[in-house]
Amino acid sequence: MERLIAQPGTGAGGVAEAMAAAAAEIDGVLQNLLPEPSGPERRLAEAMRYAVLAPGKRFRPVLSLATAELFAVPRRSALRVAVAVELAHAYSLVHDDLPCMDDDEMRRGQPTLHKKYDEATAVLAGDALLPLAFEIIAHPETHPDAEVRLELMRALAEAAGPRGMVGGQMIDLLVEHKPADIGTITRMQQLKTGALIAFACEAGAVLGRAPNTARQALRAYARDLGLAFQIVDDLLDVEGSEEATGKRVGKDAGLGKATFVALLGVDRARTQATMLADQALAHLDIFAERAAFLRRLARFVVQRSH
Repeated sequence: MERLIAQPGTGAGGVAEAMAAAAAEIDGVLQNLLPEPSGPERRLAEAMRYAVLAPGKRFRPVLSLATAELFAVPRRSALRVAVAVELAHAYSLVHDDLPCMDDDEMRRGQPTLHKKYDEATAVLAGDALLPLAFEIIAHPETHPDAEVRLELMRALAEAAGPRGMVGGQMIDLLVEHKPADIGTITRMQQLKTGALIAFACEAGAVLGRAPNTARQALRAYARDLGLAFQIVDDLLDVEGSEEATGKRVGKDAGLGKATFVALLGVDRARTQATMLADQALAHLDIFAERAAFLRRLARFVVQRSH
């Protein structure tokens, strides 16, 4: 498999092609690591596969692959962590779509899991996806050093828990139909969206036993990239189409969600996203040309249409 950092092309098309190739590689590993439907519990396995194998950009696991390449991490190790990232992300989407949360009916161009199956099955599938991510990371095939595996598990637990995705979702629920300032919205998105993006970026450095300076640079890159990514998501909810995004649009306003667009307006939000992408690029200077793909990816984030 040709590596991401060696991929040619500076425009959105070149990045999209590289991401699609990496996503196909990730999907192949997912197919092998997800449980096969069998036995009385087969419905659970079917639901897990439905949620995870739906078409998607695989943005977060691609970040893990790209940062792992900076430190010459063996591809097999990087792919296992990338898959764990996607499983954690899929878990969060399944639970986020539930009637007690955002009550969404479409995700990635198909009915959400609780619509395809039922609410109880969706809860159980989400419950099963997150521990499967930890099981994959904990396996010696991910890395021969148990301390490295332990550090990855600790970091993923933090990204997924009360100081990460779950904490961000709580803030999201609390500020529905209520005024929220820029600090609250930023905190919410740093936890709900940014925490897993930060883990995805730093995981490659953990696998490669990179020095703290490199890890800090990737954390800073991820912090700004994650906020830019979320602002563009907010913009697409206002300006995008269901066909392009694969999910219901206009839902944030309908639910009274606190978003960057609701607070700043479309034009200021777009300017903010571009500024954050520029800041993200600056954090990559220590990697010189080795981070060329990560730079292109930051530009792709603010230019994307879905």
